[in-house]
Amino acid sequence: MSSEAPSSGRAVVLATRNAHKVVEMQRLLEPAGIAVEALPDDVELPPEDGLTFADNALVKALAAARATGRPAIADDSGVEAAELGGAPGVRSARFAGENATDEENLAKLVAEAPVDSRLRYVCALAYVNPETGEERVFFGDCRGRLARERAGSNGFGYDPVFVPDATGDNRTMAELTDAEKDAISHRGHAVRLLTRWLRP
Repeated sequence: MSSEAPSSGRAVVLATRNAHKVVEMQRLLEPAGIAVEALPDDVELPPEDGLTFADNALVKALAAARATGRPAIADDSGVEAAELGGAPGVRSARFAGENATDEENLAKLVAEAPVDSRLRYVCALAYVNPETGEERVFFGDCRGRLARERAGSNGFGYDPVFVPDATGDNRTMAELTDAEKDAISHRGHAVRLLTRWLRP
């Protein structure tokens, strides 16, 4: 993978069908002056069957870049529970089954991991520029613990039961404002590494 700073434009195609991620990525990249373009409907993303977050992120970004001829980004992210040996990890979106809902996945985590046990959100964010051949993966994480009960509605996935260490209080990620979440989240950390690298 290239370690040289790129000479790309200020727009990227986001390789996802997750509407929540589109909103969050737009919010995170806008301050850096980077526009997020939606993935065209006719572009098919590959299955997320890699062994690592980086594997899954990179294959999606490569697929979007090749299909559109434009710089593309993709993230793969999830939660790791220490008491579950790092599970669900790369299977976070499918923890309760291949077509599981966020609610089903969250319920399985709550049922299997002890209250107050350690959690870590992980994000691998891949950037691919087909014009220059640049490929890069940036990593971010956010450490916390499993809440005693669900709380909050400003989030998705496992946010209602994830209490981050960084805030110093008992609020879950789903109780934070967008600005508070972006400042400490795994995806926020990864995006800031990307934007610093992209900065001319």
